Amino acid sequence: MTHWFVGFPWILLVFCYSSMTRRISSRTKALLDRLIRVDHAGELGAKCIYEGQLAVLKNTKSGPILEHMLEQEKHHLKTFEALIPMNRVRPTALLPIFRVGAYALGVATGLLGEKSAMACTVAVESVVGNHYNDQIRELLQADPKAHAELLEILKQFRDEEMEHHDTGLANEAEMVRYGFDNLMLDNMCLLLPT
Repeated sequence: MTHWFVGFPWILLVFCYSSMTRRISSRTKALLDRLIRVDHAGELGAKCIYEGQLAVLKNTKSGPILEHMLEQEKHHLKTFEALIPMNRVRPTALLPIFRVGAYALGVATGLLGEKSAMACTVAVESVVGNHYNDQIRELLQADPKAHAELLEILKQFRDEEMEHHDTGLANEAEMVRYGFDNLMLDNMCLLLPT
């Protein structure tokens, strides 16, 4: 007879239990709630943008590049989806709207062409990179020891997002004429959660 605990991932249980039961100040809880909620929404948005772009550009020169970036965004999203219950964070109620809007942005920039899709990547990842830098500074000021794991996650994700930014530049994002396309992208990036 096999018992229920055979093969159970005990380390996960211990980690989840310790994360949920440790006593943290209300200020720290509010900080973690805000950061994790915003980052979860942002990573969901990034995933949906790349999915929308791939719906249009999958069979182009940019297809494999977009697929690589999508895989990294899926990993980022999965990480924040794990952090939400671990830290008892409520995701934003606007996720369904954000998902549709991000996918539509991806499709729209894909329809405008590969360079516009890359310009979208540069615009979005520039905002996200700055956002992660602000969060890293905030956590370092609050308590670097207590937030060491989250800091490492944010630093890694920031570096990957900036890699996406640089990939967009290397793939002629700046060749998009500055006008409606860039104005649209710049203003849509302002709608990202902060």
